[in-house]
Formats: sequence, structure tokens, C-alpha cells
Amino acid sequence: MNNPYTNRPKNDLPLEVKEFLKFFDQNKNILKYALLALFLLAGVYTSFYTVQPSEEAVVTRLGRYERTTPPGLHFLAPFGIEMATKVKTKLVLQEEFGFRTRSTSGDVTSYSKEDYERESLMLTGDLNVADAEWIVQYQISDPRKFLFAAQDPNRNIRDVSEAIMRRVVGDRTVNEVLTTGRVEIAIEAQKLMQEVLDKYDIGIRVITVKLQDVNPPDTVKPSFNEVNAAKQEQEKAINMAEEAYNKVIPEARGKAEETISEAEGYASAVVNRAKGDSERFLLTLKEYRQAPEVTRTRIYIETMQELFGRFKNLTIVDEKVKGLLPVFGKDLKGDK
Repeated sequence: MNNPYTNRPKNDLPLEVKEFLKFFDQNKNILKYALLALFLLAGVYTSFYTVQPSEEAVVTRLGRYERTTPPGLHFLAPFGIEMATKVKTKLVLQEEFGFRTRSTSGDVTSYSKEDYERESLMLTGDLNVADAEWIVQYQISDPRKFLFAAQDPNRNIRDVSEAIMRRVVGDRTVNEVLTTGRVEIAIEAQKLMQEVLDKYDIGIRVITVKLQDVNPPDTVKPSFNEVNAAKQEQEKAINMAEEAYNKVIPEARGKAEETISEAEGYASAVVNRAKGDSERFLLTLKEYRQAPEVTRTRIYIETMQELFGRFKNLTIVDEKVKGLLPVFGKDLKGDK
């Protein structure tokens, strides 16, 4: 198409065009230098870039991966021949499930839990439903894989985390999920999630998986609380019974052992006494066979001495003497 201004005589051109052509003719050298300077400035501006300490940069040349650069000042081919994409590899990133952080002001953080039940509601191994909220903290270990190995790495992380958490929770009872098994669930979920992401090879390293809050669904919370209260009363009664058992049974066992020990001691004493009496009787019988009269007299005297020795005072009255006042005898302990 022909330019209407080039085919027209200069006298027929509009005044504005005449002024522009005149200005261009007078300053064409200056404009050339200005365009050259602008071109050089654009080349210089697009030939270097700065990577922050928390980042790494992936450089592509005409859309193809070229290199990965660390923090600092770097140069690259200008005018878009090489492009640098910065990736925050030193920061710990976080994905939230079942809730979202709304805002953080000072020490107070507000959360939003609306319309996230699809993420948090899951079925336990005993066919109950638990409402679990958790977070996944991760780092980008390989920025090249993070940018080029997957179309949406964040979506992959969320999908893998949801699948793994439902799998781990589905292997446990609702009581384990709500109480004692939370730490084990988080550890196992982190391990399995890392294994899956390693198979995907998208340059992600899972730092931690943490269960924030686990509750029964709102519709069954009152019933669940009643069941928990009943279980707590049951455990309390069991603990009291065990305490009483631990107090009474050892005491009874101690008394039984004491009684048995006393009986065994008494039995040993009786047996030993009987053995001593039998041995003494055998010795006496041996002497009696050798000297019956002497032995009989000695036994009689010893017996009488033992019997009379039990009394402090002893009075002896001869039955043949009549009409006499009783004569008080002496203490016979030392008399013969």
C-alpha cells in the first residue's frame, strides 16, 4: 500500500507532518545516537540479574535449560536470548489442609475453616469419620526438576498428601487418630509422601507433616464426648480398683507369709524340744538300767525340787502329831 504522504507534494502535506519531517532532517543524527544508546541500555539491563540468598536461578537459552546459578550477581545473554527464573530453594514452604491461614498480626494468627471439609473429612479403619487438619512443610531440592518435571508441582504435593493421609488414617481406629496415634500417623505420612514424590522426581523434599487438629465431625461431637466421658469414668474406676488391689493384696500376702513363718518356727521348736526330751529320756533309761534304785531316787529328788521350787513359802505338818499348833516351815528352796 502506498503512503499517501510520500506521493503528495510537500506543499500539500499537513503542517504537523511538515514540522516532523523538518525536525527529523535537522536531528536525524541525534535520534540515531539516542536509539543506539537505548539499544545498548536495553542490552546491558537484560544481560545481568541478581539472585537473593534464599533463591537459586534456572537459566534457559531460547526456552531450553542451560544452567542453575547460586545466589549472587550473574550475567546472561541479553535481549531475551537467555532467561533466568528464580526459585526459592532455601525457604520452607507450607501447604495447609482443612484450613487456611487468613492473616497474621503480631503473635495472633487467624484461620479460616470454611468449605474445606472435602480435604479434612476421612474414614478411619473402624468405619468412623474423623475431621483431620494438617500441614505439609517442604523445600525445593532441585529447581530444574521443580520447574520442568511437572506442570503444577504444588497441585501434585497437595494431591499426594491427601492420598497418603487418607491411607494412613484408614489403617487406624478413630481413637488412635484422635488420641495416641497422631505422632505415628504424621511420621508415617511423611515417609510415604517422600517415597511417592521421589518416584515423581519433581525436586521436592518433605520437611515435616504435622497434624494440627483432629476432631470428630460436628454432627457427632456431642455423642462422641459422652462416649469419651464414659470411657474416662471407666478408666478411673479401673485405676481405683487396681490401687485398692495393689494395697490390699500385698498386705494380705505379707500377713500370710508372717503367719507361715511363725508356724514354721513353732513347729521347729516343738520338734527340737521333742527330740531333746527323747534323747534325755534315752540317757536316763540307760542309767536306770545300770542303777535302778539310785536313778529312781535321783529322779524323785529332782522332781520334788523342781515342784517345790515353784513356791516361795512352804508349810509342812506331820500328820502323826496331834494337838500341836501348825509349825510354819522354812523356805525349802535351799533345804534338803
